[in-house]
Amino acid sequence: MTTSPAAEAARRRTFAIISHPDAGKTTLTENLLLAGGAIRAAGAVRARGENRRTRSDWMKIERERGISVSASVMTFDHAGLMFNLLDTPGHEDFSEDTYRTLTAADAAVMVLDAAKGIEPQTLKLFEVCRLRDIPIITFINKMDREAQDPFELLDEVASKLQLDPAPLYWPAGSGGRFKGMLDLRRQQFLPFHKRVGGAKDDDEGHPAPIAFKGNAIVSYLDPDEQEELSENAELAAGGLKAFDPQAFLEGHMTPVFFGSALRHFGVDQLLEGLGAYAPPPKSVKATKGGEETHVAPGDREVTGFVFKVQANMDPNHRDRIAFLKLCSGRFARGMKLKVQNTGKQLSVNAPTMFFASDRELAEEAYAGDVIGIPNHGVLRVGDSLSESGSLRFAGLPNFAPEILQRVRVKDPLKAKHLKKALESLAEEGVTQLFRPTMGADFIVGAVGQLQFEVMADRLREEYQLDVIFEAAPFAEARWILGERVDLEDFMSKHRSAMGVDIDDQPVFLAKSTWELGYVAERFPKVRFERSKERA
Repeated sequence: MTTSPAAEAARRRTFAIISHPDAGKTTLTENLLLAGGAIRAAGAVRARGENRRTRSDWMKIERERGISVSASVMTFDHAGLMFNLLDTPGHEDFSEDTYRTLTAADAAVMVLDAAKGIEPQTLKLFEVCRLRDIPIITFINKMDREAQDPFELLDEVASKLQLDPAPLYWPAGSGGRFKGMLDLRRQQFLPFHKRVGGAKDDDEGHPAPIAFKGNAIVSYLDPDEQEELSENAELAAGGLKAFDPQAFLEGHMTPVFFGSALRHFGVDQLLEGLGAYAPPPKSVKATKGGEETHVAPGDREVTGFVFKVQANMDPNHRDRIAFLKLCSGRFARGMKLKVQNTGKQLSVNAPTMFFASDRELAEEAYAGDVIGIPNHGVLRVGDSLSESGSLRFAGLPNFAPEILQRVRVKDPLKAKHLKKALESLAEEGVTQLFRPTMGADFIVGAVGQLQFEVMADRLREEYQLDVIFEAAPFAEARWILGERVDLEDFMSKHRSAMGVDIDDQPVFLAKSTWELGYVAERFPKVRFERSKERA
């Protein structure tokens, strides 16, 4: 008997992992997959020998540079629940990809470096979570290195994020003195075994939890360490609020876990916490026939939205996959879904479930799941899909780029190939593409310089195109809105500064911030927008 969409949705936990670069996000991702039984050893797919490489960083450039530049999805079953883990880029140059991925998350794990606390990028990503009412679980990583005092770290969470931190565990020391942590709810001590990180396959893991007040504790903590841990745990219990699941779901409180992702310590406890406290999919706002409505996970109609498009996950097949977050219904392979803004109908015959770049056919999926739909340019970021084609979810924003550069291909005979490649990457949302009304060069817009390096690398690897980026004559790009007559008047007077984006929307390309301000003052009826809703 098939279970109901509502019952299946209740089993789903779809969460993103956010952090500042180098806080250990990708290592934590790998170890969560290991804890969930999805892989045999961190960095290796089960039964693939010793081919050690991370599963979430699957692009060649990610493995070479040790950074995440593209969000990836990993699905695994554990303890009767279905987890959809969304790994996001930590580097600020790829914040737009992270922002879009967070629209598909029902909860987020915020990873903090125990020595550094809350860093600038963490703060930015937290603000995005707050805007979207995403509840946050905190994992304080790298406790096996010298760390700040835990009370100071929690004070920082409270003051900078206006969140009540509620520790569920308390660490015993840090760095060379790190001995493990106390489970504050069960009064059990979890010993830390130092050799695990560089361990051989036959090395034992961390010792089993023991009663904190029992006789066996002397094997791990001397009397002074016991007293210190006991006092700190009492201070935490007396001075910090007790964990309240409802306050967490409402975004006022964050449960706090401690550990070392690299040594696989505290990761099992974090996964247990995600299963117990992270919310299943909830109702999503949508419009139908111009009227506002809500789509519930248990609704019969299959609905969802595209939050990411990725080209060339399999370079041998020049594929293009749209990542669809399902919002309701029971999706079955072979179903027909309609795209709301174009009315096009798709037969979804080869939907995929993801394991980073690996994938398998998805016979069925439910609200909270992320499935991949292979398509050739039919689906774009921000598209809404449903059986009726009448539902529209809120679009995803495009932000004005901070750097503009001209791009040309070294071999002039490959100019047509360059156009197709640039359009494909722009449709992914990796960068933005503008075609000036006058002149043949393409203008590429990005948030940061690293995006251009990644783009050049991908053009070379995936499209066999060697390109040169050069300074553009423009410094700012703004979408223009207004009455048609006002727009036509403006565009006729600024023909040399006009262009269009990939959706053929008019864009004003200014030489400087000063020029943008000057022009905006002279044309008060034209709106110069820093963001645009996709789809």
